Amino acid sequence: MNRIAPAGRLLAVAAVASLALTACGGSGGDTAAQKSESAAPASSAPASAAKGDGTLTIGDVLPQTGSLAFLGPPEFAGIDQAVKEINDTGGVLGKPVNKIHTDSGDTTTNIASQSVDKLIAQKADAIIGAASSSVSESIIDKVTGAGLVQFSPANTSDKFTTINDHGLYFRTAPPDRLQGRVLGDLIAADGNDTIGILAMQDSYGSGLADQVTKTAEAAGAQVVERVDYDPKAADFSADVAKIKAKNPKAIVLIGFEESAKVVQELVKQSLTADKYKWYMVDGNMSNTNYLKMPKGTLKGVKGTIPGAAAPTEFQKKLLAIDPKLTNYTYAAESYDAANLIALAAQEAKTDDPAQIAKHLVTVSKGGEKCADFKSCDELLKAGKDVDYDGISGPIEFNDAGDPAIATIGVYQYGADNKYDATKALEYRKGNIEG
Repeated sequence: MNRIAPAGRLLAVAAVASLALTACGGSGGDTAAQKSESAAPASSAPASAAKGDGTLTIGDVLPQTGSLAFLGPPEFAGIDQAVKEINDTGGVLGKPVNKIHTDSGDTTTNIASQSVDKLIAQKADAIIGAASSSVSESIIDKVTGAGLVQFSPANTSDKFTTINDHGLYFRTAPPDRLQGRVLGDLIAADGNDTIGILAMQDSYGSGLADQVTKTAEAAGAQVVERVDYDPKAADFSADVAKIKAKNPKAIVLIGFEESAKVVQELVKQSLTADKYKWYMVDGNMSNTNYLKMPKGTLKGVKGTIPGAAAPTEFQKKLLAIDPKLTNYTYAAESYDAANLIALAAQEAKTDDPAQIAKHLVTVSKGGEKCADFKSCDELLKAGKDVDYDGISGPIEFNDAGDPAIATIGVYQYGADNKYDATKALEYRKGNIEG
């Protein structure tokens, strides 16, 4: 199944806003026998299709280093918790699930590609990752070309909806067109009629900026300046100066770790959050990157993060795995990714990646509702069809491997330069049609 959209096919998002003030309350992996296998370029089918060996092996390529390293801990913890529960239940195909953690680095390194080589050699059936859309784009040919399932908990670039992936790519995070629409609507609803955008220049930043612009301008606002910057730049003074020259009411920051330097430059040029309304996105909504800044630097700043907030009991389980967790971004999506892969293998009665991919769709919709591996597994063993609805929300894959329904949370920073990861100002739900 190639994810190439037919000519003239339109992608539409219907977002329904619902206001709710809601309080919510990694480690190394095992190794396997070495196997030499080379990846092939994308084509209508994998040149070298992986076959199951009777043991489900889930690898991951997620950020231990690089510009998204703050997202790694909750993602690893989510996978670890899922695999623990799966193996406590009896595993998959009568055997414990094998997990292997590896680093993705970021686009400035070749770490992700090296990690994929390692996972292919260790007979991984499915790879969870990467977190960065650009990193995933750089490895997808190698992963799916080798016949493995690639399943990202955090990729939001619209490119993956139509990418040639041999039918092997899935994600629990919604495409940017939904987050961009929610953010654009939010900015306009807050009374901002002029907007400046500072976006990192890659598929994630530019794509998200495009959707924010489209939505905000449809709501009557005007993007008076947009700067797509080099995230590896040593200095952002000229970029910020362009925004300052247009004096917008709202300033949108779309980026990763480098956003801390952009924030410092905004403050230096007197475009502070107490005078202008700042907005951020999942890539820079961090509770660690801004702590060294003066108190109040980010007070009142709003940002969007795909996914529902992690429930209290789930957070407690994750903290038992990693007591140092400070945020839970994409933890639920990672947990759900591992559970869905395991359920697909269990339903298919094989760890053959091609069969797992086919059954990922069937275990996500149309059957009897279940919310964890144990309850779903019991239904499968009773010969029933299952519909896994996870911690990240209802999951139903469309033909492109995207979640058909998604939730976006809106969060706000306090005077301590942190946002409360357990409480959103509101959640906005949307249907993704494509």
